[in-house]
Amino acid sequence: MDGAAFAGFVRVLPFTHIPRCLRVQHVFLSEKENGQSHKETLQQLHQQLVEAERRAMTYLKRYNKTQVDYHTLIGVTAELVDSLEATVSGKMITPEYLQSVCVRLFSNQMRQSLAHSVDFTRPGTASTMLRASLAPMKLKDVPLLPSLDYEKLKKDLVLGSDRLKAFLLQALRWRLTTSHPGEQRDTVLQAYISNDLLDCHSQSQRTVLQLLHGRSDVVRQYMARLINAIASLAEGRLYLAQSTEVLRMLEERLKEEDKDIIARENVLGALQKFSLRRPLQTAMIRDGLIFWLIHLLKEPDCLSDYTLEYSVALLMNLCLRSAGKRVCATMAGLVLKVLSDLLGHENHEIQPYVNGALYSILSIPSVREEARAMGMEDILRCFMKEGNAEMTRQIEFIIKQLNSEELPGGGLDSDDDDDEDEEEDHDTMEADLDKDELIQPQLGELSGEKLLTTEYLGIMTNTGKPRRRGLASVQRGGDEPLRRPVTPGGHRNGCPV
Repeated sequence: MDGAAFAGFVRVLPFTHIPRCLRVQHVFLSEKENGQSHKETLQQLHQQLVEAERRAMTYLKRYNKTQVDYHTLIGVTAELVDSLEATVSGKMITPEYLQSVCVRLFSNQMRQSLAHSVDFTRPGTASTMLRASLAPMKLKDVPLLPSLDYEKLKKDLVLGSDRLKAFLLQALRWRLTTSHPGEQRDTVLQAYISNDLLDCHSQSQRTVLQLLHGRSDVVRQYMARLINAIASLAEGRLYLAQSTEVLRMLEERLKEEDKDIIARENVLGALQKFSLRRPLQTAMIRDGLIFWLIHLLKEPDCLSDYTLEYSVALLMNLCLRSAGKRVCATMAGLVLKVLSDLLGHENHEIQPYVNGALYSILSIPSVREEARAMGMEDILRCFMKEGNAEMTRQIEFIIKQLNSEELPGGGLDSDDDDDEDEEEDHDTMEADLDKDELIQPQLGELSGEKLLTTEYLGIMTNTGKPRRRGLASVQRGGDEPLRRPVTPGGHRNGCPV
């Protein structure tokens, strides 16, 4: 700008206005520079919206199908009740009627073949077909997933950026949780174990396992999720149990994690699954986990359903051991109050574990005395009036235990031989492992299986390995409180305990 022009500019715009103009100019240029980042943010939000709408449509379809199946089942049930009433008066049920009922209960793809190929005049045919329809279908020709370069993977998990670490932990978890149960999932887990994915046996100062105490909230949570997923499988628990460092770090994380609810849920879930193994039960009791659980459960309404259910189930498993009972006996009044309060909680999933814990600790004479002093029998009888038939029968067993004079040591307790290192073969991969993901890939960013097979493809080394089978499950009477260690997923899915 030459002098004449500048003089004219000053006449039009006094010096007092120039600072304001400069600020406006600065804001304008800043907005222009930020425009690109805003555009990327909008694109990412749009992608997330599309994905959310897709999931919503999928869930809506599932809901509609479930509702149709429910109405069909109610209709068939009503007809069967009518038919039973008719047989009382001597009316016969025809094979054609049985056929029509079964066809309505089966999926569309089975209906035509059933209608023409099954002889419903043979006794037992209809019930056999119905039971067979509930059996899991055998998966044919499920391919093994590609092998990975685990050395490169572990190096990036230790030295990579926090965002890369999070995406790798997510992808490794998805590879396990979304694989088909059977050979495909077994091969994935065996690859993790044989390559010591979590560095459980490493003597290095920086290991993958230390991500559990990393700086990033996302990395810590995703590490906890991966450990919980591996602990969901019996072979995975055996791998993790071989390192005392894993248990120590999980216990530290559990007691320190007070902000991230999902991280704490997954740490707690892993510890609960660890409690299926005797040596780990012993270590957790020794480390004071029962005290921590009792104080956590004093305010159950502040806990998520997952945290409540897994903390009560963990407490029960630890109380099945003599050492755990002795710990409870040192604070019998508090333990009995917490457990009796939990009996009336609206989450009925926890009732079997509360009953099991009560039944177990009441084998200690001093605990029985404390329970009688606080009127425990009257409290239990109140719940008998409100509970269902199974709950009522379990409470009857607890009252019988309360009024017994037996010394500890009798009965089928999960007692103190740490050398008996087998467990029931519970493999349960719960859906909560993949809920509420914190990270989403941006445009052009790899994630999941695509990230693993694009950047970390290894030499084909997948080999099948026979699965280690646990001890034959110890049965209990259906009315008795639980007396063997269980995990909520396995108990809900009907695994024998």
